Amino acid sequence: MDPALRAAATGMMAQQTRTQVIANNLANVNTPGFKRSRAQFEDLLYQTVQGTQVLGTGDAFTNPAIQVGRGTRLAAVQRMHMQGAIDQTGRNLDVAIEGDGFFQVQKNNGDIAYTRDGSFGISDQGTLVTSSGEGLIPPIRIPDDASEITISPTGIVSVIRANDTQPSEVGRIELARFVNPSGMLALGQNLYAPTAASGTPAIGFPSEEGMGRLQQGSLEASNVEIVQEMVEMITAMRAYEINSKAIKTSDEMGQIANNLTR
Repeated sequence: MDPALRAAATGMMAQQTRTQVIANNLANVNTPGFKRSRAQFEDLLYQTVQGTQVLGTGDAFTNPAIQVGRGTRLAAVQRMHMQGAIDQTGRNLDVAIEGDGFFQVQKNNGDIAYTRDGSFGISDQGTLVTSSGEGLIPPIRIPDDASEITISPTGIVSVIRANDTQPSEVGRIELARFVNPSGMLALGQNLYAPTAASGTPAIGFPSEEGMGRLQQGSLEASNVEIVQEMVEMITAMRAYEINSKAIKTSDEMGQIANNLTR
């Protein structure tokens, strides 16, 4: 196969992957706590047609090596953990993290996962859970007779119980922070799992030890910017188009060469 055909084909596949990443970003533009991703590529091995040459003596001019590239490939899909906008919802069980940190939740299989989605609810057992039913860690139980729930910026959860006029503390939310949050493994359902690339979590209270503060009655919106994604999509489409033209041109050149003997 003509090397130009193969190189252009890798370029088309790269832009297809880039478009898939952009499409996923746009699909999650309204997902609370979602972090956009970016596809990164690297060039493939080069064919060295001619090595470095020294012309004349050792102090003379040196010609660099002549190399021909063989295309591109996907190097990584990097997740961009920038802060999303804080949207006011007015719901007292919606909590946004303003700054660094993740909520800790326990999945149904017992594993610990992490999320930026603070749209909590109350289970039939009275504990705070995510919208998917994962329990918050450490567990926080809301009494049955609680009439008002308050979550402070430092994570203290207080309620006003029946026949009480003063709030009483029922628990405190803890956050987890990672050295490299982009290295976490996305599990779906707004959940992440730690990996060797992300490092081990550092646990602490909100507004302490570099953790972000909590904001009750709000949710962190997706950090996807529609205009930016549309520009990226147009760029990917143009790159895909020019690679397809390179394939067509290489094929036509091959046909011309085959017709020389006729």
